[in-house]
This record gives sequence, C-alpha cells and structure tokens, in this order.
Amino acid sequence: MARYKKRKVDGILVLDKPAGLTSNGALQEAKHLFSAAKAGHTGSLDPIATGVLPLCFGEATKFSQYLLDADKRYLATFRLGISTASGDSDGDVLETREVPELDEAKVERVLDDFRGEITQTPSMYSAIKVDGQPLYKLARQGIEIERKPRDVTVHELVLRELGTDSMVVEIACSKGTYIRSIAEDVGRVLGCGAHVSQLRRLASGPFDISAAHTLESLKQLKESGGFAALDALLEPASSAVSDWPAVELTELTAAYLKQGQPVQIPKAPTRGWVRIFSESNEACGDFLGVGEILEDGRVAPRRLVASR
Repeated sequence: MARYKKRKVDGILVLDKPAGLTSNGALQEAKHLFSAAKAGHTGSLDPIATGVLPLCFGEATKFSQYLLDADKRYLATFRLGISTASGDSDGDVLETREVPELDEAKVERVLDDFRGEITQTPSMYSAIKVDGQPLYKLARQGIEIERKPRDVTVHELVLRELGTDSMVVEIACSKGTYIRSIAEDVGRVLGCGAHVSQLRRLASGPFDISAAHTLESLKQLKESGGFAALDALLEPASSAVSDWPAVELTELTAAYLKQGQPVQIPKAPTRGWVRIFSESNEACGDFLGVGEILEDGRVAPRRLVASR
C-alpha cells in the first residue's frame, strides 16, 4: 500500500465490514481512505462476519474501550447437521449428522436455555490472548489449552426463520458473547451439531446498521467529494457514550476539571459515569470527555479530549 500524507482526523466512522476481511484489515483500508494519522477499531468481527464495526479516529480512540464494553446485536444463520473445528464456516468439517425433524415449538424450548445469563467456554478460535498469544493462532497450530468459562448475558434470542437444516436467529447480548458457541451448543442439544454459516452485526452500542457505510461507498464518495465528504460522515467522539447522562460545566469549572480536579456540578447524577460538556453557544456544548461521580457527589475526570 502506497505511503500517504497523514491527517489529524477526529471522530467515529460506523463501518459496514464486508465478509472475508479481518477487522484490522477493514480498519487499515478505512484509515488509508481518510489518510488518518491515528485510528483503531472497537472489537474484532470474524472474517466471515459483516456489519457494524465502529472505527475511532484521533481523539475518539480514547473512548473506544466503552464501545468494546457495549452490548451488541447480531443476525446469525446456524447451519444444522455439520460441526466444524472453529464453530463457523471457515473451519474444517469435523462431523456430519442427520438433522431431526424440527418445529418451532421444539426449537423455542431449546433456545430458551440460552436466554438470560449463561456461561460460555470461549472457543479455541477466539481472539482471547493467553501469554500474549491469541487462541486462534494456537488452534491453527493444533494446540488446545484449557479456557475458563465466563458469564455473559443474552438479552434477546429470537427465532426469525426455521428451515430443514438451518435456522436464523437475532441475538442481543453483552460484550464477550460468542455466537459460534451458542450455535455449537444449540446443535449439541438438538443432537445434530451446528455451526455459524452467516453472521451480521446489526448494532454495537449506540450505533445501528442503518448508519453504517461500506468501504466501496467510501471510495466512491472520496472520488466525488474528497476528504471533506468523508469527514462529514464521522460521528463525534461523544457519540461513543451517547446513552450516558450528560453534565455541563461553566468555563471556570471546566478549567479545574481539565487540570484533573474533581468538581461539584449542580443537579449532577448521584452515581455512575457521565459525559462532560462545557458551556458553548452550540446546543450541545463542547465535549470535554467522561467522568465518574464520587461518593461526595463531585465529578472526577476519567478520560478527557485534548484541550483546544
């Protein structure tokens, strides 16, 4: 890839990641299109997966962790009767079994066991690192190690379609939920095995697929409108935490906060995390960063944007 002059770009791009590309590969293509000096993604999507992948540029990278921790929503197709090494269609076939005759009532009873708080053992093909090495790299070397089960929450699990050898489900879940593990476990309970054949992320935190842009559309937009057209697509850094309560500071109070001092703010929430803005002529003010409410009611700065 040719070298390019890097620009200071700030904001969040909601990308519709294509299939066959890693999250980092998609990030690098978008970063090149924007000629951005600094960028990062907000959690890996498997190469077979498509859909919402928020990319943070510049100052917005400071808030990427909050998108990593956000809930996600997926539309997944489970292929029944075939088990693979990776739990998805990229893996080698381990076993093929006959699919029993299914009806919605039977499938719903099985799916009900995977709603709410559940315990999962991460796949060996996950991106979890052990001693600095991603599990999927060990798996490709034929190495398997013990993984600790983890608790996750499936807020919604809706059966959208049921075929003779497949089902389509929509899943809203907490961070760290492995859709391939749900597919494998559902297949195990049904007695025929299963894997994820298609996966599309519909939402990540506050970002929905309706606001996502494809790499192809970005390339076309750059050709017709240049960097200005691309930059106009970026969401502000504050959108990463748009569902948090907001507080507004006077100019004087903001000056103390920027120095790292907790400040008292009238009518602030009594607990939790908040978005912090300073007074401005604009309707939403200037975004300063995020803070946490202390026991004495003051707001302590936790992550601030660079002073302007």
